[in-house]
Formats: sequence, structure tokens, C-alpha cells
Amino acid sequence: MSKNVVAIVGRPNVGKSTFFNRCLGRRHAIVDDRPGVTRDRLYIETDWSGHNFVLVDTGGIITNSEEPMAANVREQVKLAIDEADVIVFMVDGKEGPTGQDEDVANLLRRSKKPVILAVNKIDRPNEELNVPEFFSLGLGQPHSLSASRGTGGVGDLLDVIVGNFTKSSKIVYEPLLDEDGNEIIKSEADINSEPFSIAIVGKPNVGKSSILNVLCGKERTIVSPVAGTTRDAIDTPITFHGRDITLVDTAGIRRKSRVDYGIEGFAVVRAIRAIDHSDVTVHVLDAAEPITDQDQKIAAKIEEAGRGVVIVFNKWDLIEDKSSTTMNEMIEIVQKEMRHVGYAEVLFTSAISRIRVQKILEACERAYAQTHRRITTTLVNQVIAEAYALVPPPASKRGKRLKVYYATQVSSAPPTFILFVNDPKLLGANYKVYLERKIREAFGFAGTPIRIAARAKKTKD
Repeated sequence: MSKNVVAIVGRPNVGKSTFFNRCLGRRHAIVDDRPGVTRDRLYIETDWSGHNFVLVDTGGIITNSEEPMAANVREQVKLAIDEADVIVFMVDGKEGPTGQDEDVANLLRRSKKPVILAVNKIDRPNEELNVPEFFSLGLGQPHSLSASRGTGGVGDLLDVIVGNFTKSSKIVYEPLLDEDGNEIIKSEADINSEPFSIAIVGKPNVGKSSILNVLCGKERTIVSPVAGTTRDAIDTPITFHGRDITLVDTAGIRRKSRVDYGIEGFAVVRAIRAIDHSDVTVHVLDAAEPITDQDQKIAAKIEEAGRGVVIVFNKWDLIEDKSSTTMNEMIEIVQKEMRHVGYAEVLFTSAISRIRVQKILEACERAYAQTHRRITTTLVNQVIAEAYALVPPPASKRGKRLKVYYATQVSSAPPTFILFVNDPKLLGANYKVYLERKIREAFGFAGTPIRIAARAKKTKD
């Protein structure tokens, strides 16, 4: 299902990053007694009681200062609020409500989002008497906790947070089962004709909306040279070769003159949502710019989600040398710097000049077909046996060596293979990468991640 986004906001030094770290169970955000240490948003995927969500830590809001840093943080927090499904407003229970708390509360009421008032630093039972005065902020029931001590209030607050999540009706990659619980295998004809969805993701200002407009044949979304013009996720149905396809444009954000890092950083959160709603992801890169850390993070999310993927270098019209040599060099860069999706088909397009944009849909159809592809057990075993004979797995420190008795593909979307072995712990990461490479050499699987896992099989020897 689509992941909800939870933003933690409040003035400086109320314990937002401490709560963030407590929820993750490890130290991730920088925690310091000095106010204002967190300046940019931190975000990470986590879970509570079976609910997966994206938790966002924000800088402290200083409402009465026009210093450039304070103004920058305020804009960062506003972006987080815009993207959030649920907002945790954290206040200092020892200090009591302040004028700045009231200013933040007024901002949050205008957001029309679910707001949970968290009264932090309630470290002792007698400090619970401080909690009722926060009713004055007009945000409903205050919830007390001690993020630094990790008291039961933290778990109670997380229960309230997940209780505010909206339920998505879209289940992704749930296998169809027959009456006996076996997966129903789709025919190739069904796979090649059934509807599917495509998410268009990437950093701001790489041309996602321009590509969508060309694919739709009309101005479906606002296109602007200002990064982050798209405000909401937009689902656009089209028909291609008689097939129904839904295009999902990534929700964007406003560009502010002093907000540069934030726009780059929150692209990943927006991409997560779009990826969750898709069957195939089109990852758009700027052909005139180097691959960045954000590009790599988005690629990792696509692979983790198990979606088919097509890499598109847009703005190809800006490249002087458009030779096949340049294309091959850029493909090698993708395979080196974006190894998570090194198996993806790579296209070179210009939405402005309408060069090769329609080929994106053709590549997405191929990727979708590959994610649902099934290989017979006989062929799987043949390839695994040949790979094993060619390069046997290394022995462990105790001299034990992995033995593969047989292998089979157990599911699709993404293709998943199970090896029945003597000891699953002996299947190392490097050997798994080697087996994946041999499977791809034999069967292709271009445009889709594949999964390989090991299970123990009892034998008489």
C-alpha cells in the first residue's frame, strides 16, 4: 500500500530529533542541546504495529526572526507540512506553551491536516500536571511522552499516529491465488494486454511533467522552468496500442528562492509515494547534469519496491555530441553509479523536441512483461547447475560449502527464485550477485529486479 508521511514539527530544542531517533530505534538525526541543530529535513522509512510509513524530522521553527537561516528553516518545515499525511506538533512540557508554540499551532490549523499534539520532556510523574495547559493551543488532546527516556508515552503516541493513517484501497503486487492457495499464472497474452500504471519520478526540473504532457498529447499538467511546479499527484489514463495505461506524475513542491537543498531532499519522499502506486517506474534524469545522490536514492527505492523500471535521460537536445558513443558512455555511467537499477533499459529523450518520448511507453510495456515473466523449473535448475559448476561457492571459515539441491521460481512481480540448499547461511551476498548475473545472462529480465533466497532442505547425506 502507499506509505503515509509523518512530519515532526515544532520550535527549536523541544526534542523532535530525539523522538525521531527513538522511533527508529537508533541514532540517525543529530541530537544536541543547542537549538536549531536540525536545519534540513531528515526522512527515513520505518514501521509501527505493521504500518510502514515515512518519518520526517524537521528543523525548529523560529517564527519571530527574519534571519536567513530561520527563514530557510520555516520554508523547509512548510514543505514538510505540505507533503505530510499526519503532523506531530512537538512542544516542551517543562517550559509550557509559548508565543512561538501558538504561532506554529495557527500555521498547522490552516494546513487542514491531522495534527497530533505531543508534549515532550515529561520525564517524571509529577510533570504530568503540566500537560493540561497545552489545551490552550486549540489542537485537541495533548499526548505526554519522554523521548529521551523512551517511556510508554512514545508507544502510545505512535499508536495515535498510525491510527490517523488513511487506508489505501490499492494493493500492489498481491499474487492472485486459486482455491488451493496456489498462485494463478497469467498467460503471456494476458500480461501483454492487461492495464498497468507507470510512475514518472525524478528530481525536480528534469522534465517529468513535460514528458507526461507529450505522452498524453495535451497539456495535462503545468510545465514551468521553476523546479517543483507540480503540486499534487496526478493520475492520467491514456490508451496506447489499444491498452489502458495510467500515468502517475510525481507530486511536486513550490520553489522558494532560499530553499535549494529541501527541494532536492524531499524528491525522494515524493518518489516513494509515486512508486507505491505504480507497476512500472520511469526514472527521469537530466542528460545535461551529473547523476546525484538523490538520483541514487530514488533508484534504490525503485529496486526495494520490486517495480519494473525504465531510465530516461531527458533534455537530450542540450547535448552537443549525440552520437551512439556518448549514449553508450552514459549507459555505462548508469550501470556504475546506479547499480541498484543497472538492469534497466536506458532511453535518451527530449520532451521539448518530442524526440523518442513515445518509446518510453514501449519500454514500459517490455519492463512490465519482464516483471511478470515465469521460467520453468527445469530451465532454472539447468542455469543454476551450470553456474554452480563454473564457479563453485567459496567455503566458509569452518570449511563448509554451499550445496544447491534444486531451484525454482516461486513468484513474479518481481521474479523470485528459491534455492533449496544445505545451509541458507552459506549463500553469501557476492555469490547471490553472481547467480543473479547468470540468470540475467540466460533469461534477460531487463527492466525488472529479481529476488534470490535460500531455504534449507533436509537430505540423507
